[in-house]
Amino acid sequence: MKQLKTLLLAALLVVGTTSLASAQSKVAHINTTELVQAMPEMKAAQAEIEKLSKTYDAQYKDAVTELQNKITQYRAEVDSKTEEENINRTKEVQQMEQGIREFQAGAQEDLAKKEAALLKPIFEKAKAAITKVAAAQGFQYVLDSTQGGGVIVATGKDLLADVKKELGF
Repeated sequence: MKQLKTLLLAALLVVGTTSLASAQSKVAHINTTELVQAMPEMKAAQAEIEKLSKTYDAQYKDAVTELQNKITQYRAEVDSKTEEENINRTKEVQQMEQGIREFQAGAQEDLAKKEAALLKPIFEKAKAAITKVAAAQGFQYVLDSTQGGGVIVATGKDLLADVKKELGF
């Protein structure tokens, strides 16, 4: 019986110590989307992506206009050309259409690669600043409080202002 009391007391001490240690965990939250959007590097990256997108868009529109002009010309001349010439013109139009589709796919791929290359260092810088501020303030956990980020309750300390200060803005 004495051993049972001792065992029960030891179990209570272990559970109590564990609960106390858990209660002392420091948790904070930050809206990483808001942080990254506020970073000057993000504004520069978005401007560069927008510029490249406009360039591709202009090239695409020029190619489509050229195609439409050829189609209009070929339709007007269809009766004055031989069947062989009309077949060749049809093939030429199909090749132009295929080229436009390939250009569009390549442009979208290039934009995605450029965006990934520009955003990766921004997200890495933000993560490093969050980690530094969290460590300096003794937080064991920092949750992302971005809408849909998986946080149900975010009543802990919000590190956004401190991380912005760390980044110098």
